[in-house]
Amino acid sequence: MIADLRGRDEVPDEVWDRRDLLRLVAAEMGLTRVDARVGELTALRTLDLAHNALASLPEEIAALGALEILYLGENVLDVVPPGIRGLAGTLRYLGLDANRLAELPAWIGELVALVELRVQGNALTSLPEAIGELSSLRELHTRGNGLTALPDTLGDLAELRVLDLRDNALTTLPPSIAGLERLHTLDLRANPLVDLPPLPASLQRLDLRWTPFYPELPPAARAVADRGGVVWS
Repeated sequence: MIADLRGRDEVPDEVWDRRDLLRLVAAEMGLTRVDARVGELTALRTLDLAHNALASLPEEIAALGALEILYLGENVLDVVPPGIRGLAGTLRYLGLDANRLAELPAWIGELVALVELRVQGNALTSLPEAIGELSSLRELHTRGNGLTALPDTLGDLAELRVLDLRDNALTTLPPSIAGLERLHTLDLRANPLVDLPPLPASLQRLDLRWTPFYPELPPAARAVADRGGVVWS
């Protein structure tokens, strides 16, 4: 069962009684709060709360033991809602883009089922060491923050395929990035890079546009091109 409430200004009471609800879309409603009864929707697999005015979520969200997809983009969150920590066993997609986050909590590493994490358009200057514990992560999107460095544990993301670092403040990358044996796309656009470490042999697409490397490619980028990868510069 699906409930799509876009265009309304509140969630009807009867929605909270639908124990068979699999997908709830409460986006673009101007919501400033979510009713604690959301925790009673225990069959829910997708919850879309994007494009609202939410500064928090009720702790009861941790009771959503079947939830796989959570959209929270374009709200006013300045901390990652603690209730999300309770979704570690099932949550596969977490969208936190375009909020006001200055940091990610260390417990983010407990979300071991995550396949895709989106935190672009926030105010992050670093990522926690625990990011390397996301053993299932395939896509990490961080563009449009203020990242100045990345933790060495980034190299522990053995399943990572796509790494979007565009429009940050990075001058280099951790050497451990060479260990990302499944990485095929690396976006480094609009960073003040001064050096690149060796890159994974699996890399197929490397974007260096609007970096100081133009027109001369660093050795690591030339190696990608020599292997037949696409390098934009």
